[in-house]
Amino acid sequence: MIILGIETSCDETAAAVVADDKRILSDAVLSQIEDHRPFGGVVPEVAARAHLELVDGLVDRAMKEAGIGFDDLDAVAATAGPGLIGGVLVGVMTAKAIAAVKKLPFIAVNHLEGHALTARLTDNLNFPYLLLLVSGGHCQLLAVEGVGQYRRLGTTIDDALGEAFDKTAKMLGLGFPGGPAVEKAAEDGDGTRFELPRPLKGRDGADFSFSGLKTKVRQTIEALPPGNLKKQDIADLCASFQAAAEDVLADRTTNAMAIFQAAYGKQAAFVVAGGVAANKPIRERLKRLASEKGFQFIAPPANLCTDNAAMIAWAGIERLKLGMTDSLDFKARPRWPLDPDAPLAAGAGGKA
Repeated sequence: MIILGIETSCDETAAAVVADDKRILSDAVLSQIEDHRPFGGVVPEVAARAHLELVDGLVDRAMKEAGIGFDDLDAVAATAGPGLIGGVLVGVMTAKAIAAVKKLPFIAVNHLEGHALTARLTDNLNFPYLLLLVSGGHCQLLAVEGVGQYRRLGTTIDDALGEAFDKTAKMLGLGFPGGPAVEKAAEDGDGTRFELPRPLKGRDGADFSFSGLKTKVRQTIEALPPGNLKKQDIADLCASFQAAAEDVLADRTTNAMAIFQAAYGKQAAFVVAGGVAANKPIRERLKRLASEKGFQFIAPPANLCTDNAAMIAWAGIERLKLGMTDSLDFKARPRWPLDPDAPLAAGAGGKA
């Protein structure tokens, strides 16, 4: 079984070909970072136009690198949400066109499910397992019970951690994307210099909040001598921010591990996925926590933590094996929670 996957939900245009024996036959990604850098963040209209210009060539490249033709495919999968709707539409319509012309099954993949199932591609993982999905747009703790079966244990009530990283970098003039920039600056910083809050730490449940942390970073910058922000100030503030983020993630995850074990009565794997999972200090902190609590720690390689099409193709394979395909009138979705029946966290304001 071989599937072509297409990913266009944010600012990476990606196409990949994956086989059901877990071989990634090709994995092509084109970043739009330089297009968005002048704006300090992703501009939806710019992203959509770039996807439109790039996707056909990237699909062609992925197929050639895999050494196959469209007649060798068993299905086509594409991210159909959540994400920036203009970009999502580009990928969905491209996949539908290929599926229609070649009379192949079309599979609409939830971008979050792509992240959630990546560990089954890389580590041959069995259900159930605990997942921390942490990225620029999402911050959730989920029990992954099966394909299409997710139980939300905690979610952000305001901002995602990746967004807080980006905003911190922007306030400090570190540019875009912010996550790697903050991590790099923090290497030379003192994480104890600035007292920053740890929102919700010590409270019951597994929900997150990062708005207050982001606000305190801004207030700390404003309290420093105006126009005289030194390199060491930036490094120390980045290190302090990262230390606070680590503490919050560890605290909320500890609660989720207890909830998971009470519900499923077994030790299992703890998977960290999403762009922030590429942050080495955060990854190491969570790895230590998993060891302390008796969980197997799994984090996919960095290139499979950030947005990519290999995870979409793999999710397509998982769904195709179960006969879960979609009609060509499937509508792309800007919002698409993995667990639509779960109650929103208090104060979430509709975020999922």
